[in-house]
Amino acid sequence: MTGGGEEALRREYVIGDEIGRGRFGTVRRCHAAATGAPFALKSTPKAPLRALEADPLDLALAEQEPKVHLLVSAPPPASRHLVALHAAFEDADAVHLVLDLCEGGDLFSLVSARGPLPEPEAADLAAQLADALAGCHRRGAAHRDVKPDNLFFDASGALRLGDFGSAAWFGDGRPMTGLVGTPYYVAPEVVSGSDYTEKVDVWSAGVVLYVMLSGTVPFYGATAGEIFEAVLRGNLRFPPRSFAGVSPEAKDLMRRMLCKDVSRRFSAEQVLSKKSSQATGLVPID
Repeated sequence: MTGGGEEALRREYVIGDEIGRGRFGTVRRCHAAATGAPFALKSTPKAPLRALEADPLDLALAEQEPKVHLLVSAPPPASRHLVALHAAFEDADAVHLVLDLCEGGDLFSLVSARGPLPEPEAADLAAQLADALAGCHRRGAAHRDVKPDNLFFDASGALRLGDFGSAAWFGDGRPMTGLVGTPYYVAPEVVSGSDYTEKVDVWSAGVVLYVMLSGTVPFYGATAGEIFEAVLRGNLRFPPRSFAGVSPEAKDLMRRMLCKDVSRRFSAEQVLSKKSSQATGLVPID
């Protein structure tokens, strides 16, 4: 973490145009003043997070984000399929993060434009995501908001997991708590208010795989409350109209990732294991 906030940031980086906007902050292009190397700059002002009506958890997560992101980005990075954090600047007003610039769009836009993906393509992307999650989990970090909007493509077309704004550290064995994440992708133990483990990320990745293969979500509702009820029921189905061309092996993998029994749910490492890779085309990544 670098002190000095925006003043120090502007000494080291030249800030460009806005390229994205999230719930609390903005993302702009920037480049290193000394080398011209291009990056993305995520800036989160703290004032809205301190408002009376704001959830105190949101401010805590914003201040925690650079610490957890740095943990998984520290050389050697936990996975080449992570958006790396290169520098962080924080003061009383805002948190600024200098990140890899991924100009290939995101998975949400890809699926929205093309619809369901061919199984080999979806399997390859799922393997890249599992590699990213396994790397995070080995370092004691859980992402907690895995969804297509947070999966970006770099210039080479490789998938990168980004936006650690909901991430948490569990490396000292402490259980994680709190309702964080996105309704369609959140695991049932998060919704129920229980303590939970890093396997919440595997559940979310299972939803992402389901979306890639079908173009739809497995647990639907018209409101957040209805979605949460569907997630808690966990009634996983594969409608023939959407899954006619999907292999039994891929369906079995999704069942193992979207298993309500956390003790039986696959870990990210198991998703990458030889057994599942032989069945679905999900191969370990160097």
